[in-house]
Amino acid sequence: MNIAIIGYGRMGHEIESAALARGHAVRLIVDKDNMNDLNERSIRDVDVAIEFTTPETAFENVVRCLKMKIPVVSGTTGWQEDYGKAADVCNENRTSFIHSSNFSIGVNILFRLNRELAKYMARLDQYKPLIEEIHHIKKLDAPSGTAITLAQGIADGHTGYDGWCPDDMNETGKVPVKAIREGMVPGTHTITWDSDIDVISLRHEARNRKGLALGAVVAAEYIYNRTGVFTMDQVLGF
Repeated sequence: MNIAIIGYGRMGHEIESAALARGHAVRLIVDKDNMNDLNERSIRDVDVAIEFTTPETAFENVVRCLKMKIPVVSGTTGWQEDYGKAADVCNENRTSFIHSSNFSIGVNILFRLNRELAKYMARLDQYKPLIEEIHHIKKLDAPSGTAITLAQGIADGHTGYDGWCPDDMNETGKVPVKAIREGMVPGTHTITWDSDIDVISLRHEARNRKGLALGAVVAAEYIYNRTGVFTMDQVLGF
């Protein structure tokens, strides 16, 4: 594949390395200083764009590519309120699009286990959930998009919950989420179900950003010759 990387920070560099290691070519790199390069002439030979930028710019970047009929993989979090609009643009232009709060294959296994465990816990009133996420101090959003996805997974499988709240608010029917920012932690997510007699936990700890980058490239390989809006469950065959 010929890939365009939109956003050339730490994740952009990791995506470049992962793409090259899998035999792909990086034809275009766009960052905040050369956004005008994201145009029909420069992207003419590109098969798929992988976008990791900021919550403020992601929607515009994604839509610009989709309108040029370029498939898009987006891993930027914090702009999910516009996801439906991006999906509509994708379908209108008969191209492909996938967004995930976390492209790590390991985290997507965690998403699946989390949803399944929530279904069992719906029958057991004695267990109460808590999600804790830890990230580096430079992460822009809190809680993380991954933590919000985990909370939504619980809400989807457990009739006692319909959303999330910060852990210090303790709202009935909301999954409490605790966000911690410290050091240069790549990302740790823990789901705990607590009762008076025991504790059950699911945990994923990233050692670096390589898993995210690999998952994004795998997603690009899946969507670039397809049409439609996809999920990581489809990419991984869940």
